[in-house]
Amino acid sequence: MSKIVATLIAGLFATSAFAQTATAPATAPATKAEVKADHKMAKAEAKEEKADVKADAKLEKKAAEANADVAVAKADADKKKAKAHKKAVKAKADAAADKAEAHADQKAAAAK
Repeated sequence: MSKIVATLIAGLFATSAFAQTATAPATAPATKAEVKADHKMAKAEAKEEKADVKADAKLEKKAAEANADVAVAKADADKKKAKAHKKAVKAKADAAADKAEAHADQKAAAAK
């Protein structure tokens, strides 16, 4: 218990020592050169930010164009696939009709 009390008292002494230190003097107003430098720095940061945004916009535009190209290619592939399927269905129907016709001819020849 006495160690705790001793620690608390030491803490009070430490805080009182810091409380009595003089406050820092008020900062002097910025000089014209400092203001100019800050202004130039702000301008440079704004210019850099603008360049970054512009580069990002270009990348997004290229990505959008690439996606559009992929969509067009996909649509063309789907169109070709549908056309090929239509041709295959037509060929299959023609083959079935030819087979039926040949079968009918064969029956007619056998009946004679």
